Amino acid sequence: QVQLVESGGGLVQPGGSLTLACAASGFTLDSYAIVWFRQAPGKEREGVSCITFSDFTTYADSVKGRFTISRDNAKNTVYLQMNSLKPDDTAVYYCATQWGRKYCSPYYRTDSYDYWGQGTQVTVSS
Repeated sequence: QVQLVESGGGLVQPGGSLTLACAASGFTLDSYAIVWFRQAPGKEREGVSCITFSDFTTYADSVKGRFTISRDNAKNTVYLQMNSLKPDDTAVYYCATQWGRKYCSPYYRTDSYDYWGQGTQVTVSS
């Protein structure tokens, strides 16, 4: 049973930091690419970052230089370290993967991913 569970969201002031976690079960995380998406109210879901099974990483232009994706294989968890947060970063953040996917796509199409976590809310506000 493939399962992804996000955690770490919360309320933070602009310029602050949060670290999100995506805990995986039912599969070996280090063999899969994991993608972070986010969805703000009234907007479509957008890709944020991706990490391949071999730890190659990609980032959306909107977060590059501020966010860092990483994995801890011992904990079967992928993290998203978010720094210099902006109000526009406010969204529900989801992690996702696809059976057999080892690499990242630059397109971040939501329908490319079969397994999703429940999401964790990030609110950036003063």
